Amino acid sequence: MPHNDFATTVAHVTPDDLAHLPEPARRHLTFAGVVGRTPDRSVEARLRGWFRMRPDQRWTACDCHQYNTAPEVTRRFRMRTSLAHLFPLRATDTYLEGHGRLHATALGLFTVADEHGPELDAGELVTYLADAVLLAPSMLLPLPVGWTAVDEHTYQLALTDHGHTVTGRVTVDHRGAPRDFTTDDRWAVLPEGLVRTRWSTPLDGWLLVSGRMRPRRGTAVWHLPDGPFAYAQLDFTRSTITYNATAPAPASLS
Repeated sequence: MPHNDFATTVAHVTPDDLAHLPEPARRHLTFAGVVGRTPDRSVEARLRGWFRMRPDQRWTACDCHQYNTAPEVTRRFRMRTSLAHLFPLRATDTYLEGHGRLHATALGLFTVADEHGPELDAGELVTYLADAVLLAPSMLLPLPVGWTAVDEHTYQLALTDHGHTVTGRVTVDHRGAPRDFTTDDRWAVLPEGLVRTRWSTPLDGWLLVSGRMRPRRGTAVWHLPDGPFAYAQLDFTRSTITYNATAPAPASLS
């Protein structure tokens, strides 16, 4: 069955639909409860957490709003926080029609970041891949994704969209609950410019909410030459997550 037909013709996911996947991936999707459900077409999340721009900075609270879709791969992520605990900072990450962009403003007036190009195309696409792994893994089933076993607790994903191919590794426990997602297909904004850097999202536990598994907490980490730099932490216990919304997410944070 062609990938893009899967989401529209499959009434619900069956064990046979997962039979071709490596065992750690089957364990993950079974843990996530995808069997018996229609593949998800979208996920919208309103999240709270903490953010910092440098390792020597204090954490500041942040509010995030995210909307991802499949099989048309799109990602819209908006964050509201503060700069130096003084000035409002708003940032948007997008992946639309094969192009990624990071844009941030302070006080709603001054641009503090505006990154785009092939590095952002790949970076936003692999972040979409991580989002799907953590929040809606059935979104990957209709997409051109390669699934490869690494060992009994790890599998690798390769996602292709608009000519870009990105990879990430998922580590799961004995239940199939993801413990980490790692990739080398993101670029950190460092003083010398954009630098390809390992990125990971270690997870702290899982919980069942409205019949779906979700992480308790997750951290975004750059693995820099001087050591790991955790720059974002999200608390999913205080989040609102909606699946298969009939309309796009609002254009801005409320």
